[in-house]
Amino acid sequence: MTTPEAEQSQAPRPEERLERAVRAAEQALIEFEIAVETFRVEVENFSRLHEQKLGPVYARLEELEAQIAEARAARTGDPEDLRAAQEARARVTPIPGVEELLHGWMDGQGLFPEAAAMLSDQAVRPPQRVRPSEEARKLYRELARKAHPDLAQEEDERARREEFITRVNAAYARGDEALLRELAEEWAAGPAPAERPPSRSEELYVRLEWLAQRKELLTLVARELEDSAIASMLRLAPDDPDSLLDEIAEQLRGDVARREAELAELLAQG
Repeated sequence: MTTPEAEQSQAPRPEERLERAVRAAEQALIEFEIAVETFRVEVENFSRLHEQKLGPVYARLEELEAQIAEARAARTGDPEDLRAAQEARARVTPIPGVEELLHGWMDGQGLFPEAAAMLSDQAVRPPQRVRPSEEARKLYRELARKAHPDLAQEEDERARREEFITRVNAAYARGDEALLRELAEEWAAGPAPAERPPSRSEELYVRLEWLAQRKELLTLVARELEDSAIASMLRLAPDDPDSLLDEIAEQLRGDVARREAELAELLAQG
């Protein structure tokens, strides 16, 4: 039979309970960061696909809107129509740095060949970045959990992990499964993480506070991603976003055809 004094001596010290709480919070934060980064890459890749497939069609629609407004203004001479035509033209007039703004779709001379090909249903070069495979996602998650900088207690070890995770993130963003495997082998061959030394209660409380602040920041990032228009589109077809973009492109091409017919009618009226 154990005495109350023995039971009390077997109970974990407050510092031990706090250490367990910190470790649990660290692991939860790492999992949250992995989820946010995974979603960010999905949104970024879908955004690039969106721009590649739909950007030229949107550009064509804006150009047609400007031509329609100009044709209407030329026919009526109405000041309000003239103002609307100027505004429509201003929206499509190339500006300095347009190549960067439009990610290589057009410049001051007009649409690039790839963009023009999209409008005529010709084959174009594939996106520069693809959606990571399931194996790439698995490798990324495993590496992020093992090598996350927040698991380091020494500055040198944290710096090593930060440099390594930067390369892991870059490989994952490119969907480079082979490089992720190489990085996994590199990490397995590297120095083993040092044992986490005991911490005083004050240090652990500071650590918990930092973890809470980091989680709050990541929550804001995740909310911005969730609220973005691209993410809203991605949620409509998470398993087959290409089909969704093809469907939207088909609808936009219908809009282009209707605008072209409207412009032809205006020009025929003189």
